[in-house]
Amino acid sequence: MSHSVETPVAYSHRQILVIISGLMLGMFLAALDQTIVSTAIRTIADDLDGYSLQAWATTAYLITATLATPLYGKLSDLYGRKPFFMFAISVFVIGSFLCTFSTSMYMLAAFRALQGLGAGGLFSLALTIVGDIVSPRERAKYQGYFLATFGTSSVIGPVLGGVLAGQDTILGIAGWRWVFLVNVPVGLIALVVVFKVLNLPKRPIDDQRIDWWGAIALAVGVVPLLVVAEQGREWGWGSPQSLVCYIIGVIGVLAFVLVEVAMKDAALIPMRFFRNSTFTLGVVISVVVGAAMFGGLILLPQYLQVVKGSSPTIAGFQILPMVLGLMVGSVVSGQIISRTGRYRYFPIVGTALVVIGGFLLHTVAADTQMPLLMVYMLIVGLGLGNLMQPLTLAIQNALPPQDMGVSTGAATFFRQIGGTAGVAIFLSILFSKLTPAIGERVTDAAGTPEFQQAVVTAAQSNDPAEAALAQGILSPDHAAVGGVLSDSSIIGRLSDVLALPFREGFADAIGSVFLIVSILAVFAFLLTLVWKEMPLRTESGLQSSAREQSDPAQEDEAQDDEAREEARVSAKTISGTSQSLGTSQSLGTSQSPGTSQSHRARHRA
Repeated sequence: MSHSVETPVAYSHRQILVIISGLMLGMFLAALDQTIVSTAIRTIADDLDGYSLQAWATTAYLITATLATPLYGKLSDLYGRKPFFMFAISVFVIGSFLCTFSTSMYMLAAFRALQGLGAGGLFSLALTIVGDIVSPRERAKYQGYFLATFGTSSVIGPVLGGVLAGQDTILGIAGWRWVFLVNVPVGLIALVVVFKVLNLPKRPIDDQRIDWWGAIALAVGVVPLLVVAEQGREWGWGSPQSLVCYIIGVIGVLAFVLVEVAMKDAALIPMRFFRNSTFTLGVVISVVVGAAMFGGLILLPQYLQVVKGSSPTIAGFQILPMVLGLMVGSVVSGQIISRTGRYRYFPIVGTALVVIGGFLLHTVAADTQMPLLMVYMLIVGLGLGNLMQPLTLAIQNALPPQDMGVSTGAATFFRQIGGTAGVAIFLSILFSKLTPAIGERVTDAAGTPEFQQAVVTAAQSNDPAEAALAQGILSPDHAAVGGVLSDSSIIGRLSDVLALPFREGFADAIGSVFLIVSILAVFAFLLTLVWKEMPLRTESGLQSSAREQSDPAQEDEAQDDEAREEARVSAKTISGTSQSLGTSQSLGTSQSPGTSQSHRARHRA
């Protein structure tokens, strides 16, 4: 049995802005952390003697954030958004505070995992709440505020991360530790603001089971696969440890699907969602976009600091073209969607730009000019900007408003799956290619008199690390590379002649990874060509739920109107362009009568 929902009024512009102010602080917290750490991670890893272990800190955060995301969506659908949004902020702040005290990369990874448990609710719940109070058609008008928040954090984060990581100590605390400590005051302010301004109508309390078994099965399936993606280069992809991870992961994924089928509407991610082709293709595209976005954010600062020799602060400024492109692409696409109600062409343009930008970044070398590199980053940013908002909007719009939390959580979940897997796999590929790439460059340089003289000079250096590197630099097994993988700052202390083969090797390895990014983007581009477009609804999630609760007959009429509008748009598109053949079939993605009847029956209960 469920209590009736309070009838929500149509929120005024001022009321929406007040609510959004609280949401923006939560999103700012999560977005700032992602960008600030991406610039500082090299310094952090070097200080904790674990440059090659840095993927653990990133992957641990993304694993827990990914696993928590759909659970936040489901629980907030059942019990309300505000308490879970505040819980997410609290957990994130506690995790950030503990990260400050890390003494090893493994300890940092553990605290980052706790951070991720909070972060999993920040993005998805903020987007869900906006879906509750603003219709899909009007939502783009307010996306600018979120984009400003995301853009501001993207600009401040890399610069602030670089500035903090570049300081030896601040108030007696190592500079890089402030990367995490800065989240504490921001998080406390966010908690106070959200508590005061986030006032939403009470939601009905459904007598519905919580899918804990599904959450456990999902963890069993996802975690081993992501661990082997990160550790496969050291274990060996066919080693016993890797095989165990493959087997456990597959069993976990199969168990998750079986549990979700059995749980039906109570499932963490109901399997009926995947009968909707707009949703299904949308999440597949989201996986690829997540991999490209997170991979780019991780790899570009590495290239700038290791290959170009930029300080963390300078690297933060140098990555701004990608951030600028993302903001411009998002704002322009959002405004056009708001005016026209059409979103189909933006993912096509976005994936095409990511393909082009990823391939251009594949061509970078140690001597690539910075202005040219910035143009490449701008292209990738523009592509991602045309993808992020339309993808989330389309997935929210493809499913009933009653599933707003679950659908938004699922969209965020699959994007983070792509990001988590992408970071783990891309870093694994990077480090697996570094040793042979640097070894080949060192071998090529070893025959030159200049390099031989530089090795002799380095061997006599007072710097023990530099002397040890010089001693092992020409060994057959490339023993010198091991020291670089533990502490890449050694490269910055070498002479230009001695450092060049290492920088060229890094550039070669990173270029190979960006080639894989562009290939993945080609796959996403092909999917966007056949992606069906559904007309955007003109009422918010709360308004739709209230109307359905108060008068099911009106819901029938509204769905009929929606179907007729969809048919009209599809027919018009067929006659107008050949590209929208997929759009003409969008009637097939509408809710079936049985599905809408089942929703009405559940809400009448």
